Amino acid sequence: MPFLRCGLTRWRSLRLLPLLLTLFIVLALGGLGTGTQRSAAADSTVVLRALLPAPFREAMQPAIARFTAEHPEIQLELVAGPNDTSLVSDLYTTAFLLGNAPYDLVFLDVTWLPKFVAAGWLLDLSDRVLPEIQAEFLPAALNGSFYRDRLYRLPLNAAVGLLYYRQDLMPEPPQTFTELVQRSQQLQAQGVVPWGYVWQGKQYEGLVCNFLEVLAGFGGYWIDPQTGEVGLDHPEAIAAADWLHSTITDQISPAGVSTFQENEALKLFETGQSAFMRNWPYAEMLLERPESAVRGKVGIAPMVHAPGQTSAATQGTWGVGIAQQTEHPEAALTALLALTDAESQRLISLGSNYIPTRSALYQDPELLARYPFYATLPPILESTVLRSPLPAYDALSDILQRHLSAAISGQTPVAIALQQAARESRQLLTSQQGATAS
Repeated sequence: MPFLRCGLTRWRSLRLLPLLLTLFIVLALGGLGTGTQRSAAADSTVVLRALLPAPFREAMQPAIARFTAEHPEIQLELVAGPNDTSLVSDLYTTAFLLGNAPYDLVFLDVTWLPKFVAAGWLLDLSDRVLPEIQAEFLPAALNGSFYRDRLYRLPLNAAVGLLYYRQDLMPEPPQTFTELVQRSQQLQAQGVVPWGYVWQGKQYEGLVCNFLEVLAGFGGYWIDPQTGEVGLDHPEAIAAADWLHSTITDQISPAGVSTFQENEALKLFETGQSAFMRNWPYAEMLLERPESAVRGKVGIAPMVHAPGQTSAATQGTWGVGIAQQTEHPEAALTALLALTDAESQRLISLGSNYIPTRSALYQDPELLARYPFYATLPPILESTVLRSPLPAYDALSDILQRHLSAAISGQTPVAIALQQAARESRQLLTSQQGATAS
């Protein structure tokens, strides 16, 4: 199947070539390994290499130390890449396209999986990971690790969209879109908060995540991965985009929300300027810092939905796969299983804001004592929506981002913007089918 990248990403990959070459040199010298020096007697040691975002590598240090102690015959060299995960994707992509990439393990976001598999870069794990091990993961998190019914990674940390609300201002969270708007307007009219709801409306991947949750809450869908049918110009999708736009026009959300990413929304909510916020689980820990104006006043709930529909949270899991070209598949599998097991995930979670994907950890006394909000997460983690699991995801996301941003900011009428997004998406998918057939 042909591998497709949008023009922006292709340009960015070329721009990253100097950094990629630097990483090759560093890996060859072993300069960014686990922090331990190899001895002269370690010639038989298997070295496994991978690239991952710098914050994630730091959070994994306790799990890496545990693995090193238990498996001295395997050395992990995990290179700290850019904080921007899209740049990490580009580095992997460029390395694999150039051939002879130095990676044995692949740390990847849920949206990268289809294109990496379609390009032949990941090893099929379906017959390598026992069913009883697979059963220990959260089903929704594991679901994002399959492509065409085959398993290609194991989920390492979970991330889902959450609705944060001021529990000191209301007895319970809203259930529907209408309830959220009404409560916002009441609190604004009383002068309690200047804004009702803050979210991520900038033209970037976060906008797609926000939209998909609202879209599912209206009963719609983006693209059916089985049939390829595009639902962006359906009434449910237009209603979803119109609701997001209306939060701005009705002054529930500030006009600047169309430029917000996670941190901008968090800043307003953390300073007590909004009653509701959509964000990821990491925000809860920041909201409980001593300097937070809303410390001890915040609750977590599923995203609101339309009457008769159900809430949904966009899934953002990171996972670990094995490079198809690795010369050490058995050692890589040993590392994969160890780094994603319950104890490794427990160590990672205790020292960071990363959420585990092992079901049993949501009953772990130490984790629950450290993070009481974990008790509220399992139902939300099981009501997730996957972004379109298609190899052309980058280009499809770019189409949606552009037209959705135009609709939300008022540059293009909502219905027209969604119709344009649907048409371009269908054209892209048709061209992909034609290229595959040829």
